[in-house]
Amino acid sequence: MAVEAEVLNELHRLRTRMPRLTGALAASVDGFVLAQDMPGVQPEGLAALTAAALGVGHRMVDLTASGEFCELLVRGAGGYVATYAAGPAAILTLLADDRANVGRLHLEGRRSGAHIAGLMAARPTPGPASPAPVHPALPPVPPVPGSRPLSALPLRIPQQFRPQRGSEYGG
Repeated sequence: MAVEAEVLNELHRLRTRMPRLTGALAASVDGFVLAQDMPGVQPEGLAALTAAALGVGHRMVDLTASGEFCELLVRGAGGYVATYAAGPAAILTLLADDRANVGRLHLEGRRSGAHIAGLMAARPTPGPASPAPVHPALPPVPPVPGSRPLSALPLRIPQQFRPQRGSEYGG
């Protein structure tokens, strides 16, 4: 059985264990769908956004020296979007309704993320008989003169604009 089919089976089992889940998606860290069980949601768009959120999550934990990225939880008025690291090559995103037990969501999400990580680690690496897909390399983007690299963002947020008493803005 292909790894993608095993990952899909894990997503189905996860949705069976957690009836409040409305969708589950496993994606590569590059934003490509590995497997999905998401009726009514465009999986390709969510996989791309998940990869972007992963990048932001990695940057946030790096900047705050919080260790390695593990998970991200977003709460909306209608429910939750939870994203879990699934090893170095994959990420798991779960959608749950607003009545979901968040502790259980984390427990099941972490467990499934670890299982998917194991499946991805067991994935055979491409050899001479099956070459890896070739993606055209993008040329490097030259730095903008006078700009700082992303890793040199300020740690302090500058003071926001405050209107003076008596001004047209608030006075």
